[in-house]
Order: sequence, then structure tokens, then C-alpha cells
Amino acid sequence: MDAKTARETMALHKEFVLGTYAPPPLLLTRGAMSRVWDGDGRGYLDFTTGISVCNLGHCHPRVTEAIQRQAAKLVHVSNLFANENQPRLAERISRHSFGGRVFFCNSGAEANEGMIKLARKHGHDAGRHQIVCMEESFHGRTLATLAATGRAKYRKGFQPDVEGFIHVPFNDLAAVRAAVNGTTAAVMLEPVQGEGGIRPATAEFMRGVRELCAEKGILMLCDEVQCGMGRTGDYFAYQHYGIEPDAMSLAKALGNGYPIGALVVQRKLEDVLPPGTHASTFGGTPLACAAALAVFDTFEQDDVLGNCRRMSARLMERLQELQAKYPVIKEIRGRGLILGIDLGKPVSDLVVAARERGLLILFAGETVLRLLPALTVQAEEIDEAAAILDQVLAQA
Repeated sequence: MDAKTARETMALHKEFVLGTYAPPPLLLTRGAMSRVWDGDGRGYLDFTTGISVCNLGHCHPRVTEAIQRQAAKLVHVSNLFANENQPRLAERISRHSFGGRVFFCNSGAEANEGMIKLARKHGHDAGRHQIVCMEESFHGRTLATLAATGRAKYRKGFQPDVEGFIHVPFNDLAAVRAAVNGTTAAVMLEPVQGEGGIRPATAEFMRGVRELCAEKGILMLCDEVQCGMGRTGDYFAYQHYGIEPDAMSLAKALGNGYPIGALVVQRKLEDVLPPGTHASTFGGTPLACAAALAVFDTFEQDDVLGNCRRMSARLMERLQELQAKYPVIKEIRGRGLILGIDLGKPVSDLVVAARERGLLILFAGETVLRLLPALTVQAEEIDEAAAILDQVLAQA
């Protein structure tokens, strides 16, 4: 794209795209694995992956080929009919998780809405509807998922909140236990909080919540939208804790950039949402499922999880070297390739500084630099990112 066309495109964006986001700093026109290029042809090392969406990297050849092939065959038929890809994808998700059944949708918020409905329907006859959620959590932008979200700033201006959600401190098992009562239907949490500052759950907390939910006959719900699909080094983040949730939500990286979400439920809950109680017009289309099947093919054939673990260790080592050099770094935390650098002060200017040097990163909360490289990232790219962060932190 030439410079004139790039300027014209950005002008169109400014005039016609609803301004629910801050003005974009870049017009990105092309991507390949861990790299993207802007309208002026400048390349960037991308450690955002579309907010943990393109986990295999941009335009992964296997996913691209699957989308192209399916687009020429069958795109959409609705869920009034079966398509050949949807049950195959459901089987792959089930086999790599807890053997459950799958409902398909389009986004993380939609998957979480389905999970909330599951919990309410499950508890309805016993008068249970309330869901215990975590402070600093993020579950989506719809009215119900906003009410579940534990960061009040996202709910500002949209009150009254949807009734039925209560928030307690993350990793505080005593607080969860105290919040559970006769109206509680479920406990909902992210095994690794993303927007809330890259905070992994402790093993004690996850196992304690699992035991509590079993004891009280309520559901444990895991939001795996950002931390699932290999991001932590296992297929799903809950698998690090030796427990199984009653249901989990997926989206983001499930299609490596092609929109698809999923609600996965234990088989003991398979009759909770019978025909007519939940639906999604575009859920599980042949095209979306073809993309997601190619994602699973890649995980199974290319040692994606092994690479994630190896590159996580390398990146953590580089970050610890930076922490020893720069006392401004208060803490480094995360799991796999969802890592945060907590500086204890606003970091938005450092995100800009990194971008100016050719590295795309995000922030989580207000004080944490969030690193989400592709799970296919290479050692030299880890080192390149660390070198740029070294320059950026020098001015912090």
C-alpha cells in the first residue's frame, strides 16, 4: 500500500468507524507469523497476536489453506442442518479437554453468556441464580458479561448492572466460601486473569474452588477465552491444576483469527440446555470450524505446546535479566506465553516507546506490560523483543 492510500484509509476510518476505540496508531496491512507490516511498509515484531488470538502466528499456512479450501465449498448452512466440520471440531475439543459436549458461537462474550445461562438454568429449580465472580476479572462487553466482570470502570455508564453477580478477591478461597449461599449457582473465574494484570490462580485456590463447588452442588466455570488454546503451555489453563471445571468458555485463538467461540460442558450437564433454550445463527459454521480444525492439526503435528514451554522459559530468563537491571520492575508473572511486567506505575507511554522501536506489546490494567507472542515464536525473536524492552525500560 502506498503512503497516499494509507492516509486515505485512515481518514475513512476516522470519519465512518464508530469511535468506541481510541484512534488507532497504525494501519496494519499484512502479517506473517510473528511479524506485521503497516501501510508505509514498516515491519513490527508482534507480541500482541491480536490479543491472544493469532496464537499460531499471522496467516499460518495450514489455517490459511483450510479457510481458502472451505470457502470454495460451503460457508454457512445454519444449525438447522448438520455440517461435516462441526462435530469433528467438537470431538477434538472434547478429546483435548474433559470429554464434554460443545456449543459453538462467535466470541468470548457470547461463550460466557452461554456459560452464565447454563449455570442459571442448572440452578433454577433450586432457586439458585447468583454467580460468584472475581475482582479484576474480565468476561466481556455484553450487559451480562459486564456485570460478571470485576473491573467497575467497564460498567460505568451502563448501570443498572444485570442482577445476580457478586465479586470477591481473586485467589482468596475464604472470600469465595463466605460469598456462597443458598442462592449461589456457580463460581466463575479465569485461571489466569488477563485484562486484570496477568495474574495466575494459585493451585490452592483452584483446587479449593473445585472442592467447594462439589461440596455445595454448584458449578465451577472457567473462562479460558484469553488463557486457553495453548497460551499457558497446555491446551487449557485449568489443566495445570489437576482439576476439571464443570464448564469452560473458549474463543480468541480457537480459529487463529477467524471468529469462533465455544461453550464446553461436562456430560453430566448435557441436558441442562435442551432444544430451544440457546442458539447462535453463525455458531459453528463450516468455515469457522475448518479454521479451528486446522489449528488443532497444527498443535498436534508441530509441537506447538513444546515450543510454547521452551520459549516461555527463554522469555522469562530474559525478563528476569531485565528485572535485575531495572529496579522499576516490581514483578514478572504469568504462565507460558502470557506474561506481565508490573512496574507499579502507568505504562501506556512504554507501549508507545516499544512500538516506535518496532515491537508491539499491550498493557494489562494500568501498570502492567502484557506480552502475548505467538506460540510459534522463535528464540531469535524472543531475544529481539528483550533487546527492545531493554531500550524502553531504560527510559522508565
